[in-house]
Amino acid sequence: MQYTEILPSAKLKAYVKSYYLFEQEESRTYEDTVFPAGNIEMIFNLGNGQWQTEANGIYSTTPTTEFWGQLTKPLSIKSIGTHKMLGIRLYPHSAAYLLRGSVNIFNDLVTDLKDVMGKEIATLYAQLSDTTVLTEQITLIETFLLNRLVPDNKQTGKIAVVEDVLVNMKQASFSENIDTVAARYGITSRYLQQLFVQHTGIPPKLYSKINRFQHSLRLINRKQYSLTSIAYDSGYADQSHFIKEFKSFTGITPSAYLNEEYPVNQAMS
Repeated sequence: MQYTEILPSAKLKAYVKSYYLFEQEESRTYEDTVFPAGNIEMIFNLGNGQWQTEANGIYSTTPTTEFWGQLTKPLSIKSIGTHKMLGIRLYPHSAAYLLRGSVNIFNDLVTDLKDVMGKEIATLYAQLSDTTVLTEQITLIETFLLNRLVPDNKQTGKIAVVEDVLVNMKQASFSENIDTVAARYGITSRYLQQLFVQHTGIPPKLYSKINRFQHSLRLINRKQYSLTSIAYDSGYADQSHFIKEFKSFTGITPSAYLNEEYPVNQAMS
């Protein structure tokens, strides 16, 4: 399989973390697990294969236009056939600009993007299917997003607060508690929690945990460091804390993860 990332244009870099193309030319069937990453994604299945997601032991085929809400737990998936998936990886707060509503209702769900954003998605999917040139496909997506990102002054200020906090939380030196952060914006910690959940899908503390977990996962996938050093480099107090949190997001321990194959996660690392 081949995974390619493309950076957004200057006009969209504040909203889109990256675009990506996931291609699998060999027809095969395999199972995998997708882990929480702190992002919200829109995916267009432009190939002949199928993706399926598992719920209560039953696999269901995903739509050709997918909207992935925030994952808070591991999600089992199945790949069938060949694939050409074109994805949009949004920053945690960006979907709020596009949806005009609470993002958390989509948590741990893969929803048909047409149901989320309307009939324009069907038109966009048809346009993307009509060309095989990646640059043209990205241009189509960016035109759609720019037309969709019409400012809503009532919401923009609230989302901007969440975005600012997210940027600060990404810093390695960030150590403030939620009360201190909220006070800096002249709001209560409860209200900041509400803003976070509404506009990113998850509360600040969970976002911080996912961010820390993803850092540890990238280090593990490099296979250059011991699990002990990864735990401390990622900000865990001790090895047991690292193992417990890693298992909550993957379903397995870090050492078990090293002995298994996770094609999707490892391709994207």
